[in-house]
Amino acid sequence: MLKEIAAHKWREVIRQKKEYPLEEIIKQLPLISPARNFKEAVQKRFPQLSIIAEIKKASPSCGVIESHFAQVKSPAEIALLYQEAGAAAISVLTEAKYFAGCPADLKSAKSAVSIPVLRKDFIVDEYQIYESRAMGADAVLLIASLLAFTELKRFLQLLHELGMAAIVEVGKKEEILRAVQAGAEIIGINNRNLHTMEIDLRRTLEWGPYVPRDRVLISESGIHCREQVKQLKELGVNAILVGNSLMSSSDPVAKIKELLGEDVSCTR
Repeated sequence: MLKEIAAHKWREVIRQKKEYPLEEIIKQLPLISPARNFKEAVQKRFPQLSIIAEIKKASPSCGVIESHFAQVKSPAEIALLYQEAGAAAISVLTEAKYFAGCPADLKSAKSAVSIPVLRKDFIVDEYQIYESRAMGADAVLLIASLLAFTELKRFLQLLHELGMAAIVEVGKKEEILRAVQAGAEIIGINNRNLHTMEIDLRRTLEWGPYVPRDRVLISESGIHCREQVKQLKELGVNAILVGNSLMSSSDPVAKIKELLGEDVSCTR
């Protein structure tokens, strides 16, 4: 699935470069407000965990999210609810074909909140980084397995120059060292295997200790109850990225408060 999405993304980027040349995007950047500090936002509650709350309409693993909340609320309304519930940052899916997202969703969310906003997409080219800044993103997701070491290092440097942050997402323990050597300050361990789509929290529990303590550690996917949060907190995780369990919830505000609270009952 990951290879299929990446191939589609390459075709999309080639088309976008023709329609919206990079030079035109770069001209827009001075008009964009400076990026909000994503790294600071997601680590300021430590040793308590922070939540990066995600806005997404669909995914290959779950299909279209059909909750009343997901279907009725706009990205701006969702983002504001997330912020008011205590989220430290917002993640927005902008990938269209597989996740039903779009840049307008990110712009809408960003306009409604004062906390940082992450663009979650499949970044394969520098063009997308400039594009992300132009649409107002404060940070982006970089998937380590999609990028050669030199690309990852170059992308991180470009993001730094633009005042942005990146979550470097790893799907194998071996990718942690590569991310660190490339200069990643924020490392996300995806509990979902992007090839099989299976979720296993043990990925974070087993690989987390290999992330240096001077880096921000984020656990992504499959987190739905306080008991799991407690395990991750004891490991030293700084933040969790939560999407499906919020978007499919009848009361995402209560869900965020539950994850941040003291209730350790593990019920969906």
